[in-house]
Amino acid sequence: MAVLSLKGGVGKTTVALGIASAALRRGARALVADLDPQGNATATLDPPMTEATLTDVLETPRLAVIRQALAPSGWSDELDVLVSSEDLELLNEPGPDSRRMDNLARALDELTASPPGDPYQLAILDCPPSLGRLTRSALMAADSALLVTEPTMYAVSGAERALEAIEAIRAEHNPRLRPAGVLVNRLRVRSYEHQYRVQELRESFGRLVMPTAIPDRLAIQQAQGACVPIHEWKSPGAQEIALTFNMVLAKILRSSRAGRHRLADEEPEPASTPAEPSQNETTSQFPVLRELAEREIG
Repeated sequence: MAVLSLKGGVGKTTVALGIASAALRRGARALVADLDPQGNATATLDPPMTEATLTDVLETPRLAVIRQALAPSGWSDELDVLVSSEDLELLNEPGPDSRRMDNLARALDELTASPPGDPYQLAILDCPPSLGRLTRSALMAADSALLVTEPTMYAVSGAERALEAIEAIRAEHNPRLRPAGVLVNRLRVRSYEHQYRVQELRESFGRLVMPTAIPDRLAIQQAQGACVPIHEWKSPGAQEIALTFNMVLAKILRSSRAGRHRLADEEPEPASTPAEPSQNETTSQFPVLRELAEREIG
């Protein structure tokens, strides 16, 4: 699953790490590939030093190189990291050139065929906040893409551009790719502005917007600063966040199963968690994306 945004500072890495924490709590062996040159996910997961990084993997996706860039996280031996480096920025040039853009997919295929230990049940691809080559490489490798946004006035336009990019990659390179949804982060439930922007997102994208939003809590920064999973941070705020990420992961896994059914031309199972769109939701602004949402999200 690729985790992406088109704007820095919206908490994309926070979401990727929260989902990884939920996977650990669920007992699922997971991998985080840190494609962001800032390396925040790598820093928080605190793996030991490696002989190579994702930069080397994207240049040479051979199993020997991959293993040199792979390390167990400081959180658990059940969570591995393909570590980031600042050199990744050199591989992030925009443009239509697809040379080596499928190398990440090749690397993940190598890990699937020859995992270090038990097979991974979830791979989380933390993308940089742009639609450069690194993000496009992740979308070419992923089965699903989760878009992270904040409830701001720019949320709808940013989500629209990201979903258009997901659909373009799906049409041209990766037919199994599907949107996992739009996840609102740093929500302040008492803020009228935030509630208004969430409603605006729902009116534009319907059930593509996750039914659960991540509230704005200090516990997230505290847990990241201590380099521990949010599920292990002991505070009421952390418990609330941990439960929320459990729900997000469950929704993603449920949607993944439904997506595979649809690709096989079978009827999807109805989802029980998301509420039905209200009668005042409109499809006038982005009808193509609304149609995609209804088709892809249970």
